[in-house]
Amino acid sequence: MSTDQAQMSPFIIRTFPVGPLQCNCSIIGDKISGKALVVDPGGDAEKILGLLAELNLTVVAIIHTHAHLDHILASGEIKAATGAPIYLHEGDQFLWDMVEQQCAMFGVPEVKLPVPDGHLKDDQALNCCGGVAIHTPGHTPGSISFWFEEYKTLIAGDTLFQGSIGRTDLPGGNYDQIVMSIKDRIYCLDDEAVVVTGHGPNTILGQEKVSNSFVRA
Repeated sequence: MSTDQAQMSPFIIRTFPVGPLQCNCSIIGDKISGKALVVDPGGDAEKILGLLAELNLTVVAIIHTHAHLDHILASGEIKAATGAPIYLHEGDQFLWDMVEQQCAMFGVPEVKLPVPDGHLKDDQALNCCGGVAIHTPGHTPGSISFWFEEYKTLIAGDTLFQGSIGRTDLPGGNYDQIVMSIKDRIYCLDDEAVVVTGHGPNTILGQEKVSNSFVRA
């Protein structure tokens, strides 16, 4: 998308690292409706809320690519401040329920999280910007990617990185599954799509299909 097209588009995306492990949190917004999604609020709730206010957006859902602690730590604070519901895939409910143990394991100050308001399902439409949830297990059983077809943008969480893929040696991880998720569910999307990863820089899907040393198309 050119600069002029971006200025004319109703689509807003702001991605920035948050929390102790610098997870990429994204605010996805629609300039026309004023609706927004908060993806993976892994910390720094005040920073997230401040940007929402600056952009004049109302959060309609807090959604998660998966439930490792670095992607969920500020979810309760964002819900308390906005009243927006919390969603994740049911396959990661066990990790959500273990957040206190996860904090202890990584030496992070303990947090308590509210019960999620619902579970995202494969191919479920999101209530903003035409987004769709795609179940891409492997990094965790409930890993989900979020696809915004009209704007050629994929939020991949810790499934696909620039030149790499998510680790599978943590509880619930499965190498064969993540490879299948990437080949069957992600690499079939638009080659020009921008991939927003869970940590580190964005990448372009077509580049990963030919150069990713872990999974090639």
